[in-house]
Amino acid sequence: MEDVQITKNIRKSILDMMYTSRSSHIGSCFSIVEILYTLYFRILKIRGTQFDLVVDDKFILSKAHGSVALYATLGERGFFDKKKLEEYYVDGGSLPGHLDMKSASGIECSGGSLGHGLSIGIGMAIANQKSNVYVLLGDGECNEGSVWEAVMLASHLQLANLTAIIDYNKLQGFGETNEVINQKNLHERWSAFGWNAIEVNGHNVDELEKELKRPSDKPKAIIAHTIKGKGVSFMENKLEWHYKSPNKDEYLLARSELEGAL
Repeated sequence: MEDVQITKNIRKSILDMMYTSRSSHIGSCFSIVEILYTLYFRILKIRGTQFDLVVDDKFILSKAHGSVALYATLGERGFFDKKKLEEYYVDGGSLPGHLDMKSASGIECSGGSLGHGLSIGIGMAIANQKSNVYVLLGDGECNEGSVWEAVMLASHLQLANLTAIIDYNKLQGFGETNEVINQKNLHERWSAFGWNAIEVNGHNVDELEKELKRPSDKPKAIIAHTIKGKGVSFMENKLEWHYKSPNKDEYLLARSELEGAL
């Protein structure tokens, strides 16, 4: 049950940060909690002691509007004191809405504009051929042409140490992902570009771990089927929680649900 308790803690931190800062993207953050947990607690090679940790592998959160989920995970993993989470997106705070690699320990890459992370990941994979590089993208982000340029290049270079994880929650800023641009055949698309494409339940930690560890002789794409707003019933699969922040009543109701979730 440790993984359930830790992912619950991460979601509670996300909720607290979003409520205090009155900021957006809580649905996008909740959908990637299990992915980040699996990476930082089971997959990434991390050495050192609490607050002095070094990651030998590389991770890039390309959908950088999910920054709060990464901050909460890093705090839970011990990269910095969790009190720092109170400095998210507030006057005089140190944690920005989108990622700044200088703002906190454990952040490998700044981000904001969508479509850049996979290209940066290719450079890291070339430069760090003895370590693994993981890039987490949004499904809406896969509308960007720069993503597919990177997909082609990674396949051409046969970067077997590069893994892309797609948060396939099927909702993006202005509608259902497959109504904006139909991506129902994501597995077929990534496979056609020469990647080892695998579909998983993005909230099943054991399944994620198994497929992330599976050997591959070419770049790997983990298509993680997720639920936007996962963990809070009235947020799940609701488009408005891409931009909406919880009011006091919604915050208390969500906190109550998360407190009782086991």
